[in-house]
Amino acid sequence: MPSKKPDSPKQSQLAGTDTPDRANTNAKIQSLESVRSDATGQALRTNQGVRIADNQNTLKAGDRGPSLLEDFIMREKITHFDHERIPERIVHARGTGAHGYFQSYGNHAELTKAGFLQDPEKVTPVFVRFSTVQGPRGSADTVRDVRGFAVKFYTDEGNFDLVGNNMPVFFIQDAIKFPDFVHAVKPEPHNEIPTGASAHDTFWDFVSLVPESAHMVMWAMSDRAIPRSLRMMEGFGVHTFRLINAQGVASFVKFHWKPRQGVHSLLWDEAQKLAGKDPDFQRRDLWEAIETGDYPEWELGVQIVPEADEHKFDFDLLDPTKIIPEELVPVTPLGKMVLNRNPDNFFAEVEQVAFCPGHIVPGIDFTNDPLLQGRLFSYTDTQLSRLGGPNFHQIPVNRPVAPNHNNQRDALHQHVVHRGRASYEPNSIDGGWPKETPPAAQDGGFESYQERIDANKIRQRSESFGDHFSQARLFFQSMSPTEQQHIIKAYSFELGKVERETIRAREVNEILANIDLKLAAAVAANLGLPAPSAGTVQVKGSQLAQSPALSQMNHPGSVGIKGRKIAVLVADGVDAASADKLVKALEAHSARPMLLGPTSAPVKTADGKQLPVDASMEGMPSIMFDGVVVPGGKASIDALAASGLAKHFLLEGYKHLKAMVLTKELLGSLGLKEDKGLLLGDEQKTVDAFVKAVEGHRVWEREAAAEAVPA
Repeated sequence: MPSKKPDSPKQSQLAGTDTPDRANTNAKIQSLESVRSDATGQALRTNQGVRIADNQNTLKAGDRGPSLLEDFIMREKITHFDHERIPERIVHARGTGAHGYFQSYGNHAELTKAGFLQDPEKVTPVFVRFSTVQGPRGSADTVRDVRGFAVKFYTDEGNFDLVGNNMPVFFIQDAIKFPDFVHAVKPEPHNEIPTGASAHDTFWDFVSLVPESAHMVMWAMSDRAIPRSLRMMEGFGVHTFRLINAQGVASFVKFHWKPRQGVHSLLWDEAQKLAGKDPDFQRRDLWEAIETGDYPEWELGVQIVPEADEHKFDFDLLDPTKIIPEELVPVTPLGKMVLNRNPDNFFAEVEQVAFCPGHIVPGIDFTNDPLLQGRLFSYTDTQLSRLGGPNFHQIPVNRPVAPNHNNQRDALHQHVVHRGRASYEPNSIDGGWPKETPPAAQDGGFESYQERIDANKIRQRSESFGDHFSQARLFFQSMSPTEQQHIIKAYSFELGKVERETIRAREVNEILANIDLKLAAAVAANLGLPAPSAGTVQVKGSQLAQSPALSQMNHPGSVGIKGRKIAVLVADGVDAASADKLVKALEAHSARPMLLGPTSAPVKTADGKQLPVDASMEGMPSIMFDGVVVPGGKASIDALAASGLAKHFLLEGYKHLKAMVLTKELLGSLGLKEDKGLLLGDEQKTVDAFVKAVEGHRVWEREAAAEAVPA
């Protein structure tokens, strides 16, 4: 008889025998199991075993005071969080960037003593990094997510990093909750799914339990989370900062970046398709725009609040989940940023650039925003893991243009050969150099704003941070009907992927019902849940019923269709004169027309000549363009009408509300009707109407009809 095979470790364990070999196997299994941790029924503790009484608030000097460095619980938590990913960024891993410059519109000395904002002749170099938040480096550009918008100003007084997002608020109020939020929104730990998406249980479990996130989630479910282009999104500093002039007078400010190309978004169907067909869509768009000379431009502005008006609003300026509506405090333009040079090496520049909100210059200072206070520690701490030590400022993309002499020496990746025997201050051996610069001196040293603090050390959230729904309501009610429907669909899509009905119901009944009952009812209906009849809390009234500045529809831009990509569909038999007329008319408006054929091979014109194309319709589908035009030529039109590929291209463009110029014959074969953005012919009046439609970004009036069209 064949010999019996040895029992597997699992079999041995189940058998419960105690032979030496099996006992040894059991011991190994128990040793492996001992490293597994189950927190069920356990108290929340530090890594040193200390029970935690408050995991919601950083230790502060008073409920609106600055966060304290002695908060060992916050520091341990964020230090561990900062070092969780090697080597990519924990958040904002997927990014791209570009070089450019900033130039002030005038002398803003009454507002700040920062030199780069005082001389309109001064050109300040900048490097900008755009990014998504949730996904790893290999995720797609067009996922629904917040976009990072970080600008490094290389000023004569040192580097200033304005590290923000394309949304003006954030999910949490206190930095101690940042690891919790990011853990919740990242792929779930048991299966590392989903990549680059928030449509899963842990994210919605967290935000449905943390009402302070309601406003930011509303922004994330809006079209702002799927920008058409990095060139077409706003940027915000998120927090309230201080600007300080030479007389020591301080003002509270919120930073804004306003894109000259307007604020525009993808449709959700486009975003999903682009994630598969061109996951580098937004990277490519920015790169090509700069390479072709269509340099992206933003205007930097600030909302200014005098210190005496700090408490005049129905919200707290230190609360990072709140905006200052622009109708209450308009944005004052300060200057313009232009991006005009692509990186020479992605890794050396985009990947190694290190931002920190703590990089400021004289004339700019912080507030006691508890999220900002934690970020001041977290960013520098993170770079220690990512960039191999404390000398990351010596990497070329991080080097200031101002000299940086001090006594910080050695450590990993030291590239500077320091001369002199003294590496301390004060010293007499090296003549006392480098020396301090008194604040009152010419080109004085940095001096922190002297804010008086008289408070107890406590872990407590200010009562003025307690309103979580009024601005979420303001945002939703400020949207156009089209934008509101997109928000409803976004909540429905995301929550529809949540496995646990209790989480879906909690978000509808305890969050959305407190924002807007019609919103809650619509989402509930799409999820098969009963509609809530009332909210769960009394929502504070707002100073405004609506804020038109929040709607993207009110930010069309000021550069027309400059840099917009227009597909020109051609096939054998195209009328060369018609194609040339359309291309030249579009180029006159600084658009980027591209000829697309059935394949990448040249097509023959009606007079038998070769006409090269830029790409094929399959290689560059309609989702990559802002509009579509079809020149005349009977044979070309017949070929396009008979092509499934071409018909899909056109129907998809129609469904995505793109402006289109067709021929009457092609219109009939597609079964479509003319509308404000679906035009016929190649006459100048047709081109003018087409340009106007592209300027509007979408033919929104078509949306109801487009839903019935398969594509």
